[in-house]
Amino acid sequence: QRRLPPQMWTNSINQANKMALLTWAKETGINLVQVNGQRRYGGPPPGWVGNPPPAGTEVFIGKLPQDMYENVLIPLFQSVGKLYEFRLMMTFSGLNRGFAYAKYSNRRGAKEAIAAFNNFEVRQGCAIVVCKSTEKCELSVDGLAASVSRQELEAVLRRVTEGVLSITLYASPCQKRAQFAVLRYNSHQAAAMAKKTLMEGNTRLGGLEIRVDWLNPSLKQKLQSREEKPPSSRVQGGKRPGVPKQALLPPVLRDALDRLNALCQRRYLGTPLFLTKCVQANPNGWLRFWCRVVIPGCPVPFSGFTWVRPAGPSRSGHEEAKVAVALQVLQVLGESL
Repeated sequence: QRRLPPQMWTNSINQANKMALLTWAKETGINLVQVNGQRRYGGPPPGWVGNPPPAGTEVFIGKLPQDMYENVLIPLFQSVGKLYEFRLMMTFSGLNRGFAYAKYSNRRGAKEAIAAFNNFEVRQGCAIVVCKSTEKCELSVDGLAASVSRQELEAVLRRVTEGVLSITLYASPCQKRAQFAVLRYNSHQAAAMAKKTLMEGNTRLGGLEIRVDWLNPSLKQKLQSREEKPPSSRVQGGKRPGVPKQALLPPVLRDALDRLNALCQRRYLGTPLFLTKCVQANPNGWLRFWCRVVIPGCPVPFSGFTWVRPAGPSRSGHEEAKVAVALQVLQVLGESL
């Protein structure tokens, strides 16, 4: 039996639906871009003006028939609200991977999609799942060599991924003489693309193979609780367990306060008011702050806790805390960093 070359083999799968998709795209003028295992429409769509939609506007779509494409799915999900972006996960054969993400222009569109299409039969006997996307933005990287510095890790990540906001290094909870990193990205899509790139690229740092996954919430809580405990007076080898290495913000993010002020002016939200209070100081220089940002045009203030370490005598802990919380508020407001 003669075997077809890979390209001919993949082209032969689901030809009728692929041709229907091409015809639909040509007739509607819709542009679909495929990169790194996903095919995307929009982000932003034609004619979009302004910033991307805020968090809470994306839905996850699961249990899709693998031979169904955007010519069926986009009109369906567009029927309940304006789509900002639609991403269909693809296999090498040209079939979809059974799931997609639809991001709407506002939260109401996402709610309408869940109400209308969760358990909806897109084909007889094929009910799909539609729910709110978790929009995870944090990855864990375990197995980093103890010799790898934060600067080296940041250089690698900026070379092979996009949108990294912060990097925090810990002693690995699973391996001796290894490090564990928590990476935060500016969007779920950026984090998902970074995860795929790092997992498939066989990335090595310090000669060790790393393991990349979504940050487990329980592990995150454990790391934070270890971080919050006052360090023991007994220090072995000059290191304090459970306290992250200094993770200074890159210079490109130093203008976060200016960016937030400019964004609020563009949206006529008024000038942000920052309230910061130091609630804990560790002997090694790390400070824990309670922060609140009040923006006149936003009905609810932004509140939370953050750990900072002043970069030097020229910057106070309060200034560092303002920068850290400004980054978080920019992300919530949908500003791309």
